[in-house]
This record gives sequence, structure tokens and C-alpha cells, in this order.
Amino acid sequence: MGFLDKVEKPKDGPVAITILADAGLGKTTLASTFPNPIFIRAENGLSAIPEEHRPFAMDVLQSTDDLWAQLGELITEDHPFKTLVIDSVTKLETMFGQSVLASDSNKPKSLNQAMGGYGAGYAAVAKMHQDVRAAAEELIRNKGMHIVFIAHADLETVDLPDFDPYSRYSLRLNKRSASPYVDDVDVVAFIRQKVFVHGDGDLKKATSSGARELVCYATASNISKNRFGITEALPFEPGENPLYNFIPSLRK
Repeated sequence: MGFLDKVEKPKDGPVAITILADAGLGKTTLASTFPNPIFIRAENGLSAIPEEHRPFAMDVLQSTDDLWAQLGELITEDHPFKTLVIDSVTKLETMFGQSVLASDSNKPKSLNQAMGGYGAGYAAVAKMHQDVRAAAEELIRNKGMHIVFIAHADLETVDLPDFDPYSRYSLRLNKRSASPYVDDVDVVAFIRQKVFVHGDGDLKKATSSGARELVCYATASNISKNRFGITEALPFEPGENPLYNFIPSLRK
């Protein structure tokens, strides 16, 4: 039997999603609304969720060994969970950097000097992020789990050859580290407050009612994307997940 004899239309399956935002805008709360989630916690953000709605979570990570052990159990053991949330990959970046520095017998003071310099320390950290993404793919393929990566936002300057430089929100990670959570996911969702600007000239004032929206389409102001035809910002309230309306596998 050849490959053409086995051709079929791909079915809807689990998704990998990165949620990006400034502090306090509800990244963890939104992640907790995905199907039957369990959290791997590099930081403890679940206290913001009322106890009666708080999802299951593993112990807060104390080391990279804890991370690999927790991922390993999810991959090899039977469990009822349908979504893995990693909170956050930004905190993992710090943890990975500390691990690389501690493993270098020359006792470097920074990643610039680690492992002989020339970017080798940053490359080692990026490899750990790639390993996290590979483990997540195991859970997608073999456990049928959705994956949600939480990331803190930071401003970066984009300097293109045919445009003036401008600022945009991106993941608070080294560029090498960010790739698995941007290039290799189905959705990058940026949470922002709805802001209204009033006044003229130097007297302009920005106000917000606190309403939030989810940006999942490509835009110059922030890193975001999706593979589900979402072309407009999605309003949402705490406890709601507007992506359910667009991603069929979340409703199964």
C-alpha cells in the first residue's frame, strides 16, 4: 500500500496556544478556562483565581529537574487532564539561564560569558525551550492534550529595511527562545485593554473601562497570529474563553 492509498482529510485535533499580555490582564485566568486543565507552574499565578474555580496544578518548580520530571509523568502516566498550561515560559527563561550558569565550571557572571561566549549560553537556553515544545508535542500526539503557554509581554523595536523603526509587544524572551512559542503554535493571543483617547494635541488622555479583548490576527502593534480565520479582536470577560467559538477541538 502506497502513500496515495492512505490519503485522507486531516481531522481537527488538539491545539498549541501562546497567551501573551502585560501583568494583571488575565493570562492565567483565561488559560484556566481551557478543557480540564492542569498547570505546570514556574511561578504561582493561580492565587488570583477564586478557590472554587481554581484548576489543578503541580508543585511550583524549584529546578529544571522538577520541570522535566513533571512533563515526563504527564507523558507516561494515565490521567484525566485535557489541557496542559505552562505558567510561564518567561519564568522558565530565568530558570534555564540559571541552570546554564550553574553548569559552567568557569563560573561565568552572565549568559554572554557562559559556555565560552559567542552566544553559546543563549543557544543552550533556547535548546531547553525547544525541548519543552517537543515534550508538549508528545502530549498533543499521544495524549490528545491541548497546550497553553503563558508569556509576559515586553516592548521590542522592529527595524525593517523598508520602514522606519517602530515598537511592538512581543514575548519577554530572548529571540532564540521565543521561536517555539510563536512559529510552532496554532494561536498567539495577545490580551489588551480597550483604550479610548480623548482630547487634542498635547492634551490627549487615554482612559479605559477595564474591558479586555483578545487579538489573534497579525498586526504591527504586537506579536499575534492564528490558523482559524480570526480577523477581529475578540471581547471577553473573566471566566469566558472566546476561542471556543473558533476552534472546534476545544468543544469536544
